[in-house]
Amino acid sequence: MKIIVMAVGRIRPPFVEAEAHYLKLLKPRLKVEVVELKDDDAMLRRLDPDAHLAVLDPGGEAMDSLAWSRWLESRRLAARNVAILIGGPAGLPASVLDRSDQALSLGPQTLAHQLARIVLLEQLFRAGKILAGEKYHL
Repeated sequence: MKIIVMAVGRIRPPFVEAEAHYLKLLKPRLKVEVVELKDDDAMLRRLDPDAHLAVLDPGGEAMDSLAWSRWLESRRLAARNVAILIGGPAGLPASVLDRSDQALSLGPQTLAHQLARIVLLEQLFRAGKILAGEKYHL
């Protein structure tokens, strides 16, 4: 299983180092690729029709770290790649939301889209550690 994080816009300081840090931590546990896209239309063109498509949306399902690990394990068992979509400052358009299999939330607060990307990678890292039976508090 591969996880593709598709994000509108480029990561910028101060988030560049944090993203590199979490991608490095994830490497031994999960196959995670971050794809930066110019706009929403590019996102629609890049979608893999066979992947489980999850979108980050404020109205989506919020999960704690244990729930993220259960979600990740269910995705593994389904044996499909996963695409997690993060919109730009304006969020995701209805055309993308309508095509999704699932909406996930990182919580009720509003996060800058670049910060949401870091929080998502961190939760994937914790979920991977939980599934490996390792302590997940750093």
